[in-house]
Amino acid sequence: MCRDVGNHLVKLIIEADGGSRGNPGVAGSGAAVLSESGELLIEIARFLGIATNNVAEYTALIAGLQEALRLDAGASIHVRMDSKLVIEQMGGGWKIKHPDMISLGAKVQELVRGREVTWQWIPREQNSRADALANKAMDEMADYTAYLRSPARDVSTPAAKASSAALTEFNANLPSSVRAPGKVTEPLTTLILVRHGRTALTEAHKISGGDGDDPELSEAGRQDASAVSKLIASFGKPGRYEHLAPASAIVSSPMQRTRETAAFIGEAVGLEVETLENLREIGFGDWDGHTSAEVAASEPEVWDAWRGSWTFAPPNGESLETFDKRLQAGREKILREHAGKTVVVVAHVMPIRGFLRWGFAATEASYWRSQVAPCSVTIIRAWGDQAAEVLAVNVTEHL
Repeated sequence: MCRDVGNHLVKLIIEADGGSRGNPGVAGSGAAVLSESGELLIEIARFLGIATNNVAEYTALIAGLQEALRLDAGASIHVRMDSKLVIEQMGGGWKIKHPDMISLGAKVQELVRGREVTWQWIPREQNSRADALANKAMDEMADYTAYLRSPARDVSTPAAKASSAALTEFNANLPSSVRAPGKVTEPLTTLILVRHGRTALTEAHKISGGDGDDPELSEAGRQDASAVSKLIASFGKPGRYEHLAPASAIVSSPMQRTRETAAFIGEAVGLEVETLENLREIGFGDWDGHTSAEVAASEPEVWDAWRGSWTFAPPNGESLETFDKRLQAGREKILREHAGKTVVVVAHVMPIRGFLRWGFAATEASYWRSQVAPCSVTIIRAWGDQAAEVLAVNVTEHL
């Protein structure tokens, strides 16, 4: 992945700093990745809970290195920090003695092994950008990552031109529309909504809800899940979704088809999967396992009353009104517990439509007005309940 620009390797600069209010105390890390010309590419803030200054500074360096190498694995790297301890230890001038620092130092050495890396101590006043990010993490008690630009590339290529046009009006930190509410203070959470892959019931066009059979993925469904996992793993890397932060959490419906799909994604991005009951598909009761044609033929009046209704439930099933309350409570929980992160939500047709209903501030009719294909991707950016921005709906180009 190494690129030659103007007869030399692309160089990335990392500025990193950490702080602890009490030492040990409430701690945070901040790092910035810049191009060789000084253009800001990535901002990173990490909240650490209770930790020491030294742990915070090493954590900042590790986060900066990880993001820089994710951006360009072949780049040479120049590290600037105001921590004499870290610079001297990583540059080989001082020996690491403290047990906590030994493990962190080993992580840094693992990241830089075989790479062109230089180290520079700078005065504290020259490291204000990283210091501000560390304080942001401590003040907000949350992580934050902003992908602002990519390193220099050949903008003559059609792909680069397309990416540039797509991002012309994109705001990395706030809602992009000038009509959006001002004074947004909640951290940005990016929701990547993925429907599960195909099952035998999906392929037979049979109703498959949250209270009937719990089928596993079919062979075609596993292929779906493998394909979408590769797409999710591309977030934050050069390409169509380089402007969005990579996944930092995965939350799945507890049903087997969603857990299997989430497992593919978890393996691709190196994350554990948590389950959330609120993401279970809507309950179809007695209709589960039947085709729509079979239900319409056997109970025509009940079928007609149910279609387009907010309050009518299938026999022993769940109404949209009841389901929506459950789903929105789950959405609030995800936004609360994963604020400031990029969260992959693996669910079903109706939960994803519920997220879209909230994202568009739409009426209940939105529950039957969007297509959600197996292993499609829908993307919503959210600032708590203050603002939302729908970036994509039913993306299937990877399938």
